[in-house]
Amino acid sequence: MTPGDQEETQPLLRPPGGSAPRGRRVFLASFAAALGPLSFGFALGYSSPAIPSLRRAASPALRLDDAAASWFGAIVTLGAAAGGVLGGWLVDRAGRKLSLLLCAVPFVAGFTVITAAQNVSMLLGGRLLTGLACGIASLVAPVYISEIAYPEVRGLLGSCVQLMVVIGILLAYLAGWVLKWRWLAVLGCVPPSFMLLLMCCMPETPRFLLTQHKRQEAMAAMQFLWGSEQGWEEPPVGAEHQGFHLAQLRRPGVYKPFIIGISLMAFQQLSGINAVMFYAETIFEEAKFKDSSLASVIVGIIQVLFTAVAALVMDRAGRRLLLALSGVVMVFSTSAFGAYFKLTQSSPSNSSHVDLLAPVSMEPASGSVGLAWLAVGSMCLFIAGGAQALRCLLAGCCLLHLQCPFHSGLCP
Repeated sequence: MTPGDQEETQPLLRPPGGSAPRGRRVFLASFAAALGPLSFGFALGYSSPAIPSLRRAASPALRLDDAAASWFGAIVTLGAAAGGVLGGWLVDRAGRKLSLLLCAVPFVAGFTVITAAQNVSMLLGGRLLTGLACGIASLVAPVYISEIAYPEVRGLLGSCVQLMVVIGILLAYLAGWVLKWRWLAVLGCVPPSFMLLLMCCMPETPRFLLTQHKRQEAMAAMQFLWGSEQGWEEPPVGAEHQGFHLAQLRRPGVYKPFIIGISLMAFQQLSGINAVMFYAETIFEEAKFKDSSLASVIVGIIQVLFTAVAALVMDRAGRRLLLALSGVVMVFSTSAFGAYFKLTQSSPSNSSHVDLLAPVSMEPASGSVGLAWLAVGSMCLFIAGGAQALRCLLAGCCLLHLQCPFHSGLCP
């Protein structure tokens, strides 16, 4: 490591003698920022329970056909792509706090448009707005949390970002079990509204304030978050500038981890994990489930549990091993689910149109129940493998060189 690299990796804010700060407001600020990923997860999971309800809508103007249902689930990703670009611009110019405040606006506006929708165009417009907010929140929230956390809790708080996303997905599945699509959209306004209120009371990150040469504001933020402002060091001159030039991509230390990280992201997205999240209930309905909502909730619970497990065992088991294991699990589970579809569609007698909670003693339905649990089990395995892969992917991307163009976004 060169002296320049050592200077870049030095923390901008460090307690004297390595002692840990004792402030607890950092957890409140982290929770406020984590409501952004929670809203992100809710927006991702919203389409799963909403699509079946909208397919049966009384008004023809709101009823979704196959094409509209596909767009209703997928258009959020188009908004997220634009939101990621906008968030990258906002986070360095408007600051971390203001960027989080601004992303709450399209979240609330998008769900409000869906709630008041009178036709399919309004539904798609609302989903596009929530996607825009998702892109901003997914970039800004990890940056804010990592910059306000002191080293002893930075890993813990950083792990909460992905956990809050999957909790948001599970919340959408659970609420969709009992709420219609309009009331579900109303509920979607709650987390970003709370984030907006809480973030108004939270400070900007000390790191951003110091890089903007606002020392007094940075000291006040440290006092609020950590309970002390004594003995903290200012960043070295020029530490806020991590210039990148395309010529640096010729260096093996830059382009190799860059290619590996981008490839892992691409393959993880192409695995179909997002399609399962967007259309979970529809998938189970197409598979002739009576309790498609219950099956979706089970999948959401498994995702939350295995995301937490992956965060706990990742450092001990290693990223490479878990990525390989998750790949094997996802291949096996998708193969099993494909076999299930083949069995249920080849013969009407194999239909699993049964209650998942039916007692095993019911002999006439025993074969169907077995097939039903084959489908649910394979999807749970798929989600479990995807959760492990995503956790390892996010951690593995920290292999990217400090001067890699996306390092600051992936590993702030």
